[in-house]
Formats: sequence, C-alpha cells, structure tokens
Amino acid sequence: MFDLPVVEKPDRKAASRFRNFLLDQGFAMAQFSVYYRMLSGKEKAQTMEKRIRENLPDYGSVQVIAITDKQYENMKVFKGKYRENTKKREQLLLF
Repeated sequence: MFDLPVVEKPDRKAASRFRNFLLDQGFAMAQFSVYYRMLSGKEKAQTMEKRIRENLPDYGSVQVIAITDKQYENMKVFKGKYRENTKKREQLLLF
C-alpha cells in the first residue's frame, strides 16, 4: 500500500516509476495504491521486500504486509450485500 505525492511533475514521474516497477515485478492492482502479489514462502517475500526497498521513491509512504496462506484463504469478499464465492488462495504480499 502506498501514498505518494503527485502534485509536482517530478513526484508524478516518481510515482509512475514505482507503479511500473510493481507491475514489472508481477504485482496486480487491488485498489488504487494497493497492489498485491502471490509468493511461495517467507524467503521469497523477504527478497521481494528488499527489491521494493531498493526502488522506493524519495518521498511518500509505502507499507508492506505479508499475509500467510491460511490468513488469505480465510478472507471474505463482499460485493454489495452479498458474499462473493471465493476459491482457495495462495500466500499474498500486500503493500
């Protein structure tokens, strides 16, 4: 999850570079400024966190959270008043 400044042109460019980095790394957008990627294990999550750290913009806030397979599997998804049928999910790295 991130909140990056976009008022000045250099900040917009930095935010775009960061979003493009995430997409190049295989992340998908869940919501604006919330991206996720499935990873297979704690070591891969730590490696991805290191890559993210190396590509942070100079300004703004970036948060990384790792969710275990079991936690992600138990997620409930609602659309309107109805629960969406969910299939088994894999480990997720959100930020």
